[in-house]
Amino acid sequence: MSTKNYQDDKPMNQKAQRLSVIRKIIRTEHISSQEELIKRLEECGVQITQSTLSRDLKYMHVAKVPNKEKGYVYVLPNNTRNDHVVSTNISDNITDIAFSGNMCVISTKPGYASAISVPIDSRGISEVLGSIAGDNTILLILREGFDMESLMEQLYMLFPSLRAL
Repeated sequence: MSTKNYQDDKPMNQKAQRLSVIRKIIRTEHISSQEELIKRLEECGVQITQSTLSRDLKYMHVAKVPNKEKGYVYVLPNNTRNDHVVSTNISDNITDIAFSGNMCVISTKPGYASAISVPIDSRGISEVLGSIAGDNTILLILREGFDMESLMEQLYMLFPSLRAL
């Protein structure tokens, strides 16, 4: 277990300091639960309740993505550790892509839709007006004037293994 202390000596308000420590821990460690994160925060000198942590994670748009060793781990949006480089083990969980008009439905194995939608949303693909992720389905709404070919080119760049579907 790591015993890094992420607290800075710089003066800042309590919430900003707490959020900074949470970001540093999530960026550098594989944290799989709020309980584990609370323990790490306490080791770094930050006292926090579970309800406050839950609100902080929501405020920071923290997501959980699959991890081979720990099941699921927290990640930040636009996490530099994963910037636009998606592990093939995540994209291998895409089972189908279908289009209807300006909608694209991406089917995944159960539990992977949210993890696969994170890099799609983070990338800011211009063709996508919005996305909704469930357990095993992602719905992408395309902007007017864009078609499935232009979206697929963006998805191939993000998930190279899709070309095999």
